[in-house]
Amino acid sequence: MDKWIKPLGFLVLMILVCAAISRIVTNSEKLSDYAEKNPEIAYATQKPTEVPSEAELPSATESPSEAESPSSSPVPNATPVAPPMVPTAEESEESTHYEDGFFYQPLTDSVIAKITGISYPVSSTIAPALSIQAMNVIADEEEPVISYDDLRYMNVLYYDFNGEVQTGELICNKGIADDLIEIFHELYLNEYQIEKIRLIDEYNGDDAASMEDNNTSCFNYRVVDGTDSLSKHALGCAIDINPFYNPYIVFDKTGNGNDYISPKGSEIYVDRSQNFPYKIDENDLCYKLFREHGFTWGGDWNSCKDYQHFQKVVE
Repeated sequence: MDKWIKPLGFLVLMILVCAAISRIVTNSEKLSDYAEKNPEIAYATQKPTEVPSEAELPSATESPSEAESPSSSPVPNATPVAPPMVPTAEESEESTHYEDGFFYQPLTDSVIAKITGISYPVSSTIAPALSIQAMNVIADEEEPVISYDDLRYMNVLYYDFNGEVQTGELICNKGIADDLIEIFHELYLNEYQIEKIRLIDEYNGDDAASMEDNNTSCFNYRVVDGTDSLSKHALGCAIDINPFYNPYIVFDKTGNGNDYISPKGSEIYVDRSQNFPYKIDENDLCYKLFREHGFTWGGDWNSCKDYQHFQKVVE
């Protein structure tokens, strides 16, 4: 055994010396510490990718713009794609298309539901069953002088008072649909300004409210203001253009100057010798177009004046 003691002692001494030298070379670090800091040298392989902490992960509520993703990087020379235009009114298979934004069609179920009891009359028996409060009720034995089939829904484009293009809706008699679509397209091409073109139903069928809001409208099953006679609007054969600036006037036959003027607030536009915007007269494009299409103008009447009003007889 004695002969192995010296070699073993020498071996232990060499190990201690090598360990000491190793600590000096690695700045007193353990080999395990050195290997951890230098994996590419110690293990000849790449250190595993660290898993990001919860704080580094994008939140589930972040939008793509807030959290980068491969698809969020811009593509070089890519052409931006504009979002598709959503039409305000849907054309049906029976639509008559005139130009882009100009068409008319038979009343759809949704339009019928919107106008029934408002601009289109309903019998007193049916009225309570409607989902809305009926504003236009007739007796059970009374039949409307016009049917849904006689009417057409119309979509047009027009320039408002700010010079911006808007989409308008009208309901008219099918007998004047071709006339109106051509007239409104011509007005649009000439940037003729109309403040609003909305269905009278948006005013609960209230003609006074529509006129005071300067709304251009056509069909409304109602009587002539101040009478018991059905208006041509009830047939869908009359239209009022920019009514606030072109009032309806019934002259006082007593000569006391108590003229009836509608809508309220439009009294300053009664004097047609004055120049002001949106006035309809014989020099106005609107007047010329309606006259060319065979309409009569309320401004030509004698006992009263209806400067907003154009109508046409339909056979």
